[in-house]
Amino acid sequence: MTAGPAAEYMERILRARVYDVAIESPLEPASRLSRRLGNTVLLKREDMQPVFSFKLRGAYNKIASLSASAAARGVICASAGNHAQGVALAAGRRGIPAVIVMPVTTPRIKVQAVIDLGGEVLLHGDDYDAACDHALGLARDRNLVFVHPFDDPDVIAGQGTIGMEIARQSGGDLDAVFVPVGGGGLIAGVAAFLKHLYPRIRIIGVNAADSPAMRDSLLAGERVTLARVGTFADGVAVRRVGEETFRLARALVDEMVCVDTDEICAGIQDIFEDTRAIVEPAGALAVAAAKKIIAREGWSGKRVVAINCGANMNFDRLRHVAERAELGEQREALLAVQIPERPGSFLGLCRALGHRSVTEFNYRYDRPDLARVFLGFALANGRVDRDGVSDALRAVGHEVSDLTDNELAKSHVRYMIGGRPAGVAHEMLLRFEFPERPGALLRFLEAVGTHWNITLFHYRNHGSDTGRVVAGIVVPPETREDFLLHLTALHYPWVDETANPAYRLFLAG
Repeated sequence: MTAGPAAEYMERILRARVYDVAIESPLEPASRLSRRLGNTVLLKREDMQPVFSFKLRGAYNKIASLSASAAARGVICASAGNHAQGVALAAGRRGIPAVIVMPVTTPRIKVQAVIDLGGEVLLHGDDYDAACDHALGLARDRNLVFVHPFDDPDVIAGQGTIGMEIARQSGGDLDAVFVPVGGGGLIAGVAAFLKHLYPRIRIIGVNAADSPAMRDSLLAGERVTLARVGTFADGVAVRRVGEETFRLARALVDEMVCVDTDEICAGIQDIFEDTRAIVEPAGALAVAAAKKIIAREGWSGKRVVAINCGANMNFDRLRHVAERAELGEQREALLAVQIPERPGSFLGLCRALGHRSVTEFNYRYDRPDLARVFLGFALANGRVDRDGVSDALRAVGHEVSDLTDNELAKSHVRYMIGGRPAGVAHEMLLRFEFPERPGALLRFLEAVGTHWNITLFHYRNHGSDTGRVVAGIVVPPETREDFLLHLTALHYPWVDETANPAYRLFLAG
């Protein structure tokens, strides 16, 4: 047994009051995934909690620990979903009022879930940080108790009961536990309990690749604030981890690993195939990371736990998940192929592919001697097969660009192939993230469209709180500085994709 930070939390976790509202979630073998990986993968099913997330544990433990006088004042929190539902449920059980401040971009399904649990919902700001600032102000003005989503010892102890259950259900016979990480409350509590009893168990935290606040903080040796975070795995989209959670993670976490959107989508599919349950993106982080580490380390015969932390999935996200899961599992590749515009070249391309299953084929005449093909095909052997097809196509004289890892190609270009304009000079291609709320497009056009000519525009709903937009804009060199100032004032995250090969091959003039 270890002393120090882990020991500090043992009594807190053992005394935590969570089972008035939470269940002891099952620890189930993922039989199909385990056979495929050659290791035993156990799923801790926090997606089966009454609010479909582990968050009610910490929220209830905090609210249950309040004195009668403090509880009578009521509680308040800021959240875009799971913590909000936990606080609303916990406050309802104690019979006290709960104010929940949610960003205006929060999907209606999550807002309604909080209302159904008896919470008073206030919509404020475009993101969690703005909602949190407003909630803290209201807490002071109304003398309410602020329930932090992760940086509070009582919240951490409540989440730590998951570690206690894992220890009891597994008997400690584990090699590693994979834990999703946003602000750090879950991994702090789980690590505190397991490392105290079983120091040899590796605690591996998982960040979404576009929200690596804990990984970056541990690497830096101090808490860092991310300039921006991704929103696909919104349950872990935190710009700055907690002070107490960082202290515990720094002492107890063995490793942090990041997984990207495609890997997360593949994890959602893996969990569905074993359980027939659909978890939210944050809920699949641990499975995605377990697969990544098992492959990286060449593990065989190990016994690992992946915590499925939540299942509050918007139904309209499933289309995007299904599209990206095959890429994340390395079962599909995307290529841009140039072929001669002459009889028989199309047939020659198909012969070079052999008997592989084609998943997507977009063909476009480019000029009298050249055509371009956006090609998707199934992989039998991951990267080896992907490289083999590219080499085979090059061997018969085709120019090939691999777009499998190209975000612009996957999110936009594959839906836009239709021709390259003539006579468009100084076009920039920019990829934006818009808040999914009324007026977002109008604001963009008011900032940009009345000053510079928009030559290309593509938006496709992905069932997220944030819309993904790509726009072609003519920016003469002498106006570039002024244009960038307008983008800064807009406050929409953006990426310059003008040099992206997917754009140059299929869309650029």
